[in-house]
Amino acid sequence: MIYINLLPVRAAQKKEKLVEQIFVLVVAIALVVASCVGVYGVLLSKIFIEKSEILQKEQHIANLQKKIQEVKNFEKLQKDLRTKLDILDKLKAGRSGPTHLLDELASAIPDKLWLESYKEAGGKIALSGLAMNEEAVAVFMQNLDSSAYFKDVELQVLDQALKSKIKLNKFSILCHAEVPTAENNKK
Repeated sequence: MIYINLLPVRAAQKKEKLVEQIFVLVVAIALVVASCVGVYGVLLSKIFIEKSEILQKEQHIANLQKKIQEVKNFEKLQKDLRTKLDILDKLKAGRSGPTHLLDELASAIPDKLWLESYKEAGGKIALSGLAMNEEAVAVFMQNLDSSAYFKDVELQVLDQALKSKIKLNKFSILCHAEVPTAENNKK
C-alpha cells in the first residue's frame, strides 16, 4: 500500500534550506563587501602615504631648486668679480706698460742709428729714422724682435738718403706693441 504524507514537511524543509541559502548568500555578500571595504581602506592609506611622500619630495625639490638658484647667483657673482679683477690686472699692467715700452725701445737702439718718428695707434707702432749702415738697422730689428714688448717686427722701407753730404740709410719699421704679463716676465 502506498502512503501519502499530506503534511507539508518537504515544503517546510525547502523553506528552511532556502532561508539557510539566503543567509549564507547574505553572509558571503557581507564578507565580500567587508573585504572590499578593507582593501579599499588599505589602498586609500597607501595612496595617502604615496601622496605625502610626493609632497615631501616636491618640497625637497623646491628647496634644492632654491639652492641651485643661489649657487648660480654665486657663480655669476664670481664670474663678474673675476672679470673685474682681470680688468684691474690689465689696467695695472697697462699703467706701467708705456714706460717700459719706451725704455725697451731706447735700449734697443744701437750706435749709428737715430729715430726720427715714433707713431703708435691701436697697438701698432711705426718707427722711422736714419742709420749709418744697413747693419745698424738689422741689429735694431733683432733687438726689437728679442724684446718682450715688441712682436711682428717688419722692415717696410730701407733707402739711401743724403743728409749734409753724408750717405745715410733711411728706414721705416712696423711692429706691434705687447705689454708682457707676469707669466711672460718670468720666462
